[in-house]
Amino acid sequence: MISLADSVETKGLTTQFDIIVVGSGAAGLYAALCLPNHYRVAIITKDTLKTGASDWAQGGIAAAISPEDSPKFHQEDTLKAGAGLCDESAVQFLVNHADTAIKSLVDMGVAFDRKGTQLAMTLEAAHSHPRVLHAADTTGRAIVTTLTEKVIERPNIEIIAQAIALQLWIEPNKKRCQGLSVLYQGQIHWIQASAVILATGGGGQVYAQTTNPTVSTGDGVALAWRAGAIIRDLEFFQFHPTALTKPKAPHFLISEAVRGEGAYLVDAQGKRFTFDYHPAGELAPRDVVSRAIFNHLQSQNAQSNVYLDLRPIQPEQIRYRFPNIIRVCQKWGVNVFKEPIPVAPAAHYWMGGVKVDINNTTSIEGLYAIGETASTGVHGANRLASNSLLECLVFAAQLSKLNVTSPVPMKKTAELVMNNQQQWEQEIPKIREIRQALPQLMWQSAGISRSQTVLEAAIAQVRLWQQQVKSFSMSEPILNLSPNQSIKFEETTAQSYLRTCVETLNLLDIAYLILKSALFRTESRGGHYRQDYPQSSDQWEKHTLVYNHHWSKGEID
Repeated sequence: MISLADSVETKGLTTQFDIIVVGSGAAGLYAALCLPNHYRVAIITKDTLKTGASDWAQGGIAAAISPEDSPKFHQEDTLKAGAGLCDESAVQFLVNHADTAIKSLVDMGVAFDRKGTQLAMTLEAAHSHPRVLHAADTTGRAIVTTLTEKVIERPNIEIIAQAIALQLWIEPNKKRCQGLSVLYQGQIHWIQASAVILATGGGGQVYAQTTNPTVSTGDGVALAWRAGAIIRDLEFFQFHPTALTKPKAPHFLISEAVRGEGAYLVDAQGKRFTFDYHPAGELAPRDVVSRAIFNHLQSQNAQSNVYLDLRPIQPEQIRYRFPNIIRVCQKWGVNVFKEPIPVAPAAHYWMGGVKVDINNTTSIEGLYAIGETASTGVHGANRLASNSLLECLVFAAQLSKLNVTSPVPMKKTAELVMNNQQQWEQEIPKIREIRQALPQLMWQSAGISRSQTVLEAAIAQVRLWQQQVKSFSMSEPILNLSPNQSIKFEETTAQSYLRTCVETLNLLDIAYLILKSALFRTESRGGHYRQDYPQSSDQWEKHTLVYNHHWSKGEID
């Protein structure tokens, strides 16, 4: 069958597709593979393939496929972890389609670990049964590597690498998304499509301590927010309890599966302190363990970390299950066989995102969202471990039903040549200063523990920074370029400068949304904890909906 889109070339860049996927993690790659292959599909990725958070996922993917387990048990565990905010129909859909998702990966060639002839499964925190499939401790990498190979083989998929999405193209009369502007090789182009799928991952870089890669700057949520889409539950950020804490080392995630296999959390005196906070100890839900560490460290004043002791696990099992953790810890001077790993909580997963239905449809026609960018309702206020990769696959598979009509060919754009070198040289130091200061502010104000006065002060500061950056000339082509214009920049620094600017704009927008949502929700629930409202409230068993700067309570679907 012939593609709907007539190929339009602009100096090496195709500017018309049937469908654009923004992001190249597990959600984006699998979505592209699930789309009917008669559509011409573009995958836009701001670095190269395999740089997103999916590739970093260690623990595994949850699926109730064991004879001793059932989707019903998986559903119950997910609802319990979600602290009253899961959409039960979405959760039911997730767990009931898990086996199909796993079969699809196995058929593609993903080499999950096995126990004899059966797929091996481990236990993770808040799961009632061992149901987490894994490929050693690099499950995400195994999945993304296989998906990448399959995408490269598909002739209908074009990968546009090192291209940065700037602005969604919303048709003003019908309020329909029909493409977006991208920064690519020192130029800004408009790319037209009948559907745009946001799969840009999370926004962990808004926090000073995060397990997320540098590309995780909340781009999809910020793009959708500025275009007028409904956003949901942005206050719920999950802080992983155990990230490597060594000077100059990245906050490398030490998988939940390590505790599932029998590792202990201990303080500087060797005490297993988590049982003081929850009867399940190290295997309590993530938010509970993170707060236990946070509170325990505060009580000890001088301590900046606790320790994860793998020595209760048999050495052979450690070598088999966690070779990557052994390697990374060794690189930073920690021998896991002889000493515990210094760890502390770090921002890990964003439960909130662009509100979608079971078909990934947003409130804007032609705009879809999947993966961590989306709020499907399956995670509620606190994601159950290893449900994220499953969510990517199960919901992306729905896009096989996507039916789009041919876009109206766009008029030829007028190319502007821009030379703002001197002005940009003056603006970029301030933008970089804000980019560096923002994560520290967010960690202190909207991290594991929050309060009204601190949130209000942070909101005021973020609003000031937003106004400053948006007033700079560098922001003009990012936020306000007309679809009948393209820009060529004469300066070789334009690409890096504009990337810094757009990521800073995106981080400021999602910081504002997180702070305001955290202030709006006057209770504690799941990944959102208020010192001044430490209890959960039945009145707040509702979603937080955000639309055009209005915050409201939405019913659970």
